[in-house]
Amino acid sequence: MADNKKMVEAITSRDVDFAQWYTDIVKKAELVDYSNVKGCMVIRPYGYAIWENMQADMDRRFKETGHENVYMPMFIPESLLQKEKDHVEGFAPECAWVTVGGSEKLAERLCVRPTSETLFCEHYSHIINTYRDLPKLYNQWCSVVRWEKTTRPFLRTSEFLWQEGHTMHETAEEAMEETLKMLKVYTDFYKETLAIPAVVGKKTEKEKFAGAEITYTIEPMMHNGVALQGGTSHYFGDGFSKNFDITFTGRDNKLHYPHQTSWGTSTRMIGALIMVHSDDDGLVLPPKIAPIQVVIVPVASHKEGVLEKAGELYNELKDKFRVKLDDSDQSPGWKFAQYEMKGVPLRLEIGPKDIEKNQCVLVRRDTREKLFVSLDNLDQTIEKLLVEIHDDMYNRALKNTEEKTHTATTYDEFLDIAKNKPGFIKAMWCGDTECENKIKEDTVGVKSRCIPFEEEHLSDTCVCCGKKAKHMVYWGKQY
Repeated sequence: MADNKKMVEAITSRDVDFAQWYTDIVKKAELVDYSNVKGCMVIRPYGYAIWENMQADMDRRFKETGHENVYMPMFIPESLLQKEKDHVEGFAPECAWVTVGGSEKLAERLCVRPTSETLFCEHYSHIINTYRDLPKLYNQWCSVVRWEKTTRPFLRTSEFLWQEGHTMHETAEEAMEETLKMLKVYTDFYKETLAIPAVVGKKTEKEKFAGAEITYTIEPMMHNGVALQGGTSHYFGDGFSKNFDITFTGRDNKLHYPHQTSWGTSTRMIGALIMVHSDDDGLVLPPKIAPIQVVIVPVASHKEGVLEKAGELYNELKDKFRVKLDDSDQSPGWKFAQYEMKGVPLRLEIGPKDIEKNQCVLVRRDTREKLFVSLDNLDQTIEKLLVEIHDDMYNRALKNTEEKTHTATTYDEFLDIAKNKPGFIKAMWCGDTECENKIKEDTVGVKSRCIPFEEEHLSDTCVCCGKKAKHMVYWGKQY
């Protein structure tokens, strides 16, 4: 127990200082290290393994929906970026520029990609000629650079990993179908793989992506009631196509502009995992993306037969689960705390008495429930438990979201909730950006999160100005 306490005492309680708790976990669980480049992080092997599991799951979903992976250059010539006015203005404050190559000043500045719409459009202008070339369903896995003023590992860093889908379609209807299809892919991924519920809907004009006609978003709530934009899917119409002169000969033998979409998620999802599921003892990882799903810890390993039995169990389970056998000389208590810190969903303990009884002990990371189970059909028991862990984690996160979602029908009520009750606020809105700006100013940071697909009718008037309401909106602070 002393070893156990020593391992976890450096983590600040999330109820005392949520920001410090988060930082403690990403360091103690060995997810990242700070680099000597301001705002950039070193993703350590355990953190990168989580990303690889996310990436593999999402990549499978993308390919099942007909998408192909490509890779675009890292640099964007300034003249290319300038072709889409709204787009470049939206990213201008965050752009990093290369002005010197070797020892010579460049004739034209190169932007280190903050996103790749312009690069894809330039490429599509070369390869799209007729309707037979459509649709183009491309995705890219890469890093991007956005010169953030305030950084925090995974949540906001100057360089981060992500995927960005960029597709071209023959008609607006096909492009809109794609936009909503990929939003659903994200929604399903969050629920089925990350065990994270989210509010899903449309961004307001003020909050939509620079250059997009419509932006859809998935908005999960963190344990402390703050929102995190978990993924976005954008419909661009034919605006980029016109600016980049992308045309195709249609079925009517006339020239047309294709309709474009873009959608993306990033390593920010690892931050969401931490802030939705984890506790004061470290990470709590959903089984489907945990680098280690089951850790085997021999107890009294000096006793005859214990290490051998632990090895047998490892060999029985390794082809079905991501399993680690820790046969190091660290004490069992140290190991228990270590793998709790790393969020391993199941710990399997095996000792001399267990061997005599043909059993082992399984300990759930999420609830710490200790189960004595038979070694017969152990793989089936573990498989069932991992499903239960995922479902229970999702339901706890859903309960937290529901408990921290409030309703306001007057502005005084809205301001009181914003000040005293962390979480989402459901309230009616007139559609005027001025009301969005006033709410953000009066509440020190509460913004529109999205207009949900299923709107409730809470009142007839805007919560802010009292004019006729057009939409129900989820409001909240964000990371």
